[in-house]
Amino acid sequence: MKIYIIWLIGVVIWNFGVPNATPLEDVIVAIVLSFFSIVMKKYFKS
Repeated sequence: MKIYIIWLIGVVIWNFGVPNATPLEDVIVAIVLSFFSIVMKKYFKS
């Protein structure tokens, strides 16, 4: 649940911080946040 909250905060910050982002930028940030959440899952399991 912690990872989901961190991911959600990242999405909200991106959407409100960069409202004029292009769809390509949105996709790139979504991919980066996805990789970040995968890394965080491994970090919190250990």
